[in-house]
This record gives sequence, structure tokens and C-alpha cells, in this order.
Amino acid sequence: MATIEDIMTLSPVIPVLVIHDPAHARPVAEALVAGGLRTLEVTLRTERALDVIAEMAKVEGAVVGAGTVLNRSDLDASVRAGARFIVSPGLTTPLAHAARDADVPLLPGIANAGDIMRGLDLGLTRFKFFPAEASGGIAALKALSAPFGQVRFCPTGGIRQDTAANWLALPSVLCVGGSWLVPSGTPDLPEITARAKAATALAA
Repeated sequence: MATIEDIMTLSPVIPVLVIHDPAHARPVAEALVAGGLRTLEVTLRTERALDVIAEMAKVEGAVVGAGTVLNRSDLDASVRAGARFIVSPGLTTPLAHAARDADVPLLPGIANAGDIMRGLDLGLTRFKFFPAEASGGIAALKALSAPFGQVRFCPTGGIRQDTAANWLALPSVLCVGGSWLVPSGTPDLPEITARAKAATALAA
């Protein structure tokens, strides 16, 4: 099993995906992987999200995780569907224990120093800074990073293609989460691949 840092460093941008139709799952995953983005987060915000995870997990080169995971039940269902990592909007002790019991990498959301300290007490050092822009943006993350030198982040929420590089320039940031790569509606696969290539280039 890969560590959460292994997963965070596969791609500079983790696409945050809200996909309603499982028929779109594999083509979208293939388009993203073709553009260089292998780490894919499928949010549990739709009725068919678990089916989407199962379909995307079949795509060669894709490392598919589940996002918007709120509890042990969500986590267990996601792992059964094929999720290889778990992303949550916040951090709770029961969810951290569930991830440990399932031996699945967890990227929990944090927004303040108290969240980070609770995570450290649970043995976690890699977090999603969420919602990134609404929580104070780059200035806030710089301030949070200062007393927690061992911690690394994936800022998510309000980040765009034109602002992602500013976040990635922070020493404490390993990757960012972005929803701009796959807009809602019928997928434009060539456009998704083009966006993925542009996001991959941010690693430079």
C-alpha cells in the first residue's frame, strides 16, 4: 500500500471529480491519465459515486481515491469499490481509526491549528487544507505552516489553473486539489486532456 505522501506526489494537481454518470467514468479517467494526472479523487457527492470509482479503478495508470468521506461506512464502501486512498473534508478520530484499521491512506481536511494538532496526536502529518481560499488563502497557510514544520498540505477549494502555481510554490505544499479539470456536463475529452497536460506542467 502506498503512503499518502506517495499519492500526493504522483501529480501536482489532484482532480476533484463530481461525476453523475458512471458511463463517463472511464473515458474521463483515461483523458486525465493521458494528460499526465494519475491521482484522481472521486467525491461521494452523487448517487453513483461508488460505481464511478469502480469504473475508474479499471483504468491503467489511474490511482483512484474517494473524497467527501465522512465516516467509517463511507470509507468501507469506498475501499470495497476500489478506492486506494481516502480524502475527507474534516478530521475526526473515528475516521482516522477507520482508515488505520482498513490500512488505507487518509488525507483529512484541516482549517486551523487545532485540527493539525489533533491530527498529529493521531499520527497524521499530511492534510488537505480546506476550504483553501475561504479559510484565508495562501497567507493563512503560510501562517499555519510556520509552527508545524513536519506537516505538508494539499490545498483544495477555490484553487484555479491560474492560481495553482502560487500554492505549489509554498514549501509546505505537495500538491493541490482542483475541480476545474472536469467541468460539469457532458465531458469534452480532448479539453480534459489539454487541461490535465497544463496542470501536469505545473510540476516544473
